[in-house]
Amino acid sequence: MTRLVVGILAPGEMGHAVGAMLRGNGLRVLTNLAGRSPASVERARVAGLETVADDDALVRGIDLFLSIVPPAEALPLARRIAGAARTAGVKPLYVDCNAISPASAREIGTILGQIGLPYVDAGIVGPPPRPQETKTRFYASGNEAPRFAALGHHGLDIRVLDGGIGAASGLKMCYAALSKGTWALATQVVVTAAQLNVTEALRAEWALSRKWVIEEVDRLPQVPSKAYRWVAEMEEIAATFATAGFSPDMFNAAAELFQTVADAKLTEVRSAKTYAEKLDAALNPAAQRPSAAD
Repeated sequence: MTRLVVGILAPGEMGHAVGAMLRGNGLRVLTNLAGRSPASVERARVAGLETVADDDALVRGIDLFLSIVPPAEALPLARRIAGAARTAGVKPLYVDCNAISPASAREIGTILGQIGLPYVDAGIVGPPPRPQETKTRFYASGNEAPRFAALGHHGLDIRVLDGGIGAASGLKMCYAALSKGTWALATQVVVTAAQLNVTEALRAEWALSRKWVIEEVDRLPQVPSKAYRWVAEMEEIAATFATAGFSPDMFNAAAELFQTVADAKLTEVRSAKTYAEKLDAALNPAAQRPSAAD
């Protein structure tokens, strides 16, 4: 039986981990590193991904393509790969794995459908996959989803949903709205608590009445390195919820918050306390905070 060859763009934190998982489970994985950062080039090397010269060479050499990019890049990448596939005269299965709204997923389907590219709508829940871990799941929908599910034999946990194109993206939007939306709210809470000098008293109350909140708050140090990617994701969630009849304002505000965090360029954030203090200092550089004795 001929082994599948998989293409991935781009080998970022998630993409290279997915590629490494597939590579470690017997598949060839190709990528195009033109214009990518030195960090991406190094990640691809460590993951064992094979590099090709351009998109035309990429689509000619693969059976299945995984789009794993920040949400704002999902539509441009679909147009780019569709163009390469048209030029090369090939039709690999295109799997969009990005955090986009069902409407964006359907728009990508329209783009790919114009040249007859088979398409799967997918959403990733969990961290970058690692061997011997079971924390990462791929939800997939659309008529071609069972073809993508074949990668379940090569290290990925893939779950096929009913409902057609948009179902997997919809699940991802609802999941991320609660998980990342919680961190957006928690960011405002911890910064405001720091400004009011009530951080320790607030944590003590959470320990008594809302222990689960402390667990979520203590994950806030991971936000600065990822905030830039979550801006467009919050905008996609806002658009998704607007179609359900809700105001998009809440998640558009979350997008603005994550943009603020990204712009602050926080470093060496090792605790929720330092996250709050550093973000507060970035937002209010001239402010003088009261001490506990005041």
